Amino acid sequence: MSKDYVDKSKIHISNKQVTYQYEIVDKIECGIALKGTEVKSIRDGKCNLKDSFALIRNNELILKNAHISPYEMGNINNVNPTRDRKLLVHKKEILKLLNRIKQDGYTLVPSRMYNDGRWVKVELAVCKGKKLYDKRESLKEKDAKRQMNAFKK
Repeated sequence: MSKDYVDKSKIHISNKQVTYQYEIVDKIECGIALKGTEVKSIRDGKCNLKDSFALIRNNELILKNAHISPYEMGNINNVNPTRDRKLLVHKKEILKLLNRIKQDGYTLVPSRMYNDGRWVKVELAVCKGKKLYDKRESLKEKDAKRQMNAFKK
């Protein structure tokens, strides 16, 4: 097995805005229902989770606005890049999430997409939106940590 093959098999696409815009309460690992050309495109790293979110409709977990670019070599098999995709979770977990969303006002945001063996997984973050002053506070903390690390060196 060549080193190039090993590097391509490691998928890790993250949504960096999640920690800035939301306060993460819990994380859940989900499977995702994809078409063949979408999997190939994800392996090439052509996926964007920036504006995506998840919602529960008809007791199913749906991922919306996740942009997976069309595969270059796939012709008629390519699908709409921002189509709704079903997330695969046990029914008990969906009911727990539904209760949390309705009662406490949490949102479901995908924080990263990665592979577990041959399967593509999505890590959903159960989070609550930050206020503007919370965002400023997190920026100040991040800047202070950066200055401390620079001072140590």
